[in-house]
Amino acid sequence: MIETSRRDRASAISLSKVQERAPDLVSLYETAGTSIRNHGLEGVRAAVYLVLDRSGSIRPYYANGTMQHLAEQVLTLSAHLDDDGTVPVVFFSTDVDGTTDLNLGGHRGRINKLHENLGHMGRTNYHWAMDEVIDHYLDSASEAPALVIFQTDGGPTSRPAAERYLCKAARLPLFWQFIGFGDPADNEFAFLRKLDTLAVPDRRVVDNAGFFHAGRTPRSVSDDLLFDRLLGEFPDWLAAARRAGVV
Repeated sequence: MIETSRRDRASAISLSKVQERAPDLVSLYETAGTSIRNHGLEGVRAAVYLVLDRSGSIRPYYANGTMQHLAEQVLTLSAHLDDDGTVPVVFFSTDVDGTTDLNLGGHRGRINKLHENLGHMGRTNYHWAMDEVIDHYLDSASEAPALVIFQTDGGPTSRPAAERYLCKAARLPLFWQFIGFGDPADNEFAFLRKLDTLAVPDRRVVDNAGFFHAGRTPRSVSDDLLFDRLLGEFPDWLAAARRAGVV
């Protein structure tokens, strides 16, 4: 009981509150907590954002519930890091298609419902979504670091713009964790791997991005593996950002 209580206090939102507000997410919350502890992030506070692709090729992932499930995974991860129980969500394709807040207890079916009301699914432009996240973070006047989970199924239409935004954003306390859905042999993911390895300090003050490929069937990736991959580079960035005065 003592150990459980200790862990409960270390999380931004307690297990008892998750049980009360979102009992269907308790298992995910507990799995996320294990990953948090394994990565030495217990007690760390950070805002969490979710960016979701709405380019035409991503349609099947909305239809089969994969996008909703990812959002619930991110929401439970956020519950350990941020006490407001809310994840700002940005939908993008050619431009920013829409934004919403995903809340514990108000999460059920939320992603698909909003997606279906956003209309046309366009091309893939990362930089407008990145700009939306940056503006939201700056407007919040937060001094905490932020973990931005950025889902996509391929490279952007405007690659120079995406690269430029990522490099400029390195001076802000934002870490961009990209997660790719789709065929692992697709050359579209070469650009995301490039973003993950852009030179430091020549191109950016710290390494502020990671990339995880979840394959053609992301829901087949176990929750514990997904959380581990989403958090894999965050602690190293946090340490580097503190040394550089970014955080």
